Amino acid sequence: MLEIRWHSRAGQGAVTGAKGLGSVVAQTGKQVQAFAFYGSAKRGASMTAYNRIDDEVILNHEKYMEPDYVFICDPGLTYTDDITANGTPKTKYIITSHLSKEEVIANVPKLQGIEDRVYVLDCFQISRDTIGKAIPNTPMLGAFMKVSGMFELEYFKEEMKSVLKKLSPKLIDANMLAIQRAYDEVK
Repeated sequence: MLEIRWHSRAGQGAVTGAKGLGSVVAQTGKQVQAFAFYGSAKRGASMTAYNRIDDEVILNHEKYMEPDYVFICDPGLTYTDDITANGTPKTKYIITSHLSKEEVIANVPKLQGIEDRVYVLDCFQISRDTIGKAIPNTPMLGAFMKVSGMFELEYFKEEMKSVLKKLSPKLIDANMLAIQRAYDEVK
């Protein structure tokens, strides 16, 4: 089973991102869960979203997991949330930050020694440049496609277009640019 935990703030699109990823994966016949846990449920409050993906029916509906991937959508949560909680020796971390990977690791002692599993990019800047707002969810998914190799990028983008079909064509295209740019920039 593949498990993903998203650290975000309410309003940054983590739930939409988790559900969008779930929709794309479900098209392949796999079993998927996408759900969220809100603290105060206010815009800007810290929250977590989750994905589980498996070939078999998923009977576990708990928020507890030993994630394969942890997405940190808001740079501040890198320092305030326990982003390494229940991590395994294989957990990979994709972190949104304007800082370099070396600076992030230097500032977060729990990431020291696992540098090969830490990936950093500025999803806020990417989304501001492409979408016009600091909504880091689609850039995060672009980075995830690069780090995980789950899907070929073009396939993923085509499937995401159908997930985003309620948006205007211009906004869908902007999200595709955000996914591509994040894929290209993640380190």
